[in-house]
Amino acid sequence: MVGDEESIALVLNRLRRAQGQLAGVISMIEQGRECKDVVTQLAAVSKALDRAGFKIVASGLRECLTDKAEGTKEPMTETELEKLFLALA
Repeated sequence: MVGDEESIALVLNRLRRAQGQLAGVISMIEQGRECKDVVTQLAAVSKALDRAGFKIVASGLRECLTDKAEGTKEPMTETELEKLFLALA
């Protein structure tokens, strides 16, 4: 995982929240809850996953720029960075 400990903790927190929300969506479907309620919860899961993904990409980008400045790793190409962002779109 890329990123500092704080970034990693934030990502894990968001993913755990999404995991709980997804369990709630599954339970709602099993209970036959109304479509509106299920979709609302599903949207919350999706948003939590998106935020976790964006945080990972942002942390990775920061690490890539730091590595480039330090000359420790080959920097990601613009195409590779674009693919990362588009994977979350």
